[in-house]
Amino acid sequence: MKEPIVRVENVSHRYNVQWAIRDINMEMPDSGIYGLLGSNGAGKSTLMNILCGVLRQTEGNIFIKGMNTKKNSVAAKRLIGFLPQKPPLHMDLTVEEYLYHCAGIRLMPDEEIPEAVENAMTECGILHFRNRLIRNLSGGYQQRVGIAQAIVHSPELVVFDEPTNGLDPNQILDIRNLIKKIAENRTVILSTHMLMEVQAICDYIFMVEEGHMVFSGSIDEFDNYIIPNTVFVSLLDAPAPEVLLEIPGVTKVEELGGTKFRLMAVDVNDVIDQMVAYSYKNAWRLNEIRVEKSSLNAIFAELSKKTK
Repeated sequence: MKEPIVRVENVSHRYNVQWAIRDINMEMPDSGIYGLLGSNGAGKSTLMNILCGVLRQTEGNIFIKGMNTKKNSVAAKRLIGFLPQKPPLHMDLTVEEYLYHCAGIRLMPDEEIPEAVENAMTECGILHFRNRLIRNLSGGYQQRVGIAQAIVHSPELVVFDEPTNGLDPNQILDIRNLIKKIAENRTVILSTHMLMEVQAICDYIFMVEEGHMVFSGSIDEFDNYIIPNTVFVSLLDAPAPEVLLEIPGVTKVEELGGTKFRLMAVDVNDVIDQMVAYSYKNAWRLNEIRVEKSSLNAIFAELSKKTK
């Protein structure tokens, strides 16, 4: 059986007397983008710092490709690349000088560094800035340099902490596309509190709230976690809202303007069947009908309640 890239077993960490995370279990079997989601103060940063070897957990074990990070910390760290929320850039170095420095502190053999730096610059689209001082680059390109330092040693696991913070919309799209490209042959962990970021690029989600894992699953499973209970309807010859409220299974009617209504339902599928039948019988001229999925914000709030 193939060894997962990352396996976290019963990991807990305590600062003084307070537990920051408690009994966390997670597994990342393959390449792709895994979202580590949670509100500010949920325990994401603690877990991420433990994964990257910055912190030593109080309890539990972490394995990177089967290596226990407690027993083989140096070897495990060679398999990990990390981009903190504030990239650790040396502004007075050129892009190339900085990446040579980063490759050196990753203990890469000297003869492998030139090719590794060239590859990282090429992959991150900064080859043409190799001789430019980092301080003279835009925010988006500085972030690309930060990503390049995280992958210069060809790690199998790359961890990004809020990688699009402070960027403009075009830069955000560029960085998202770059992260997707990096994840084609690596495992990527994206730590964020932004639901939109997770929805845009992640394949799988781990959600931490108040130090506990409250959800793990695919983006589709997360999106569909709360059973939808509303139906959107457009009727070209709509009756009064009170008439729609008389349809079996409808508990509330919300007018959305013009021909559009939102129906709260006990069972959305049953209400759709009833709505189609009533519309045909009464010539309401049904134009559109669909189940409304719960918003990611609603799902986030509902999952967070688990720890209250």
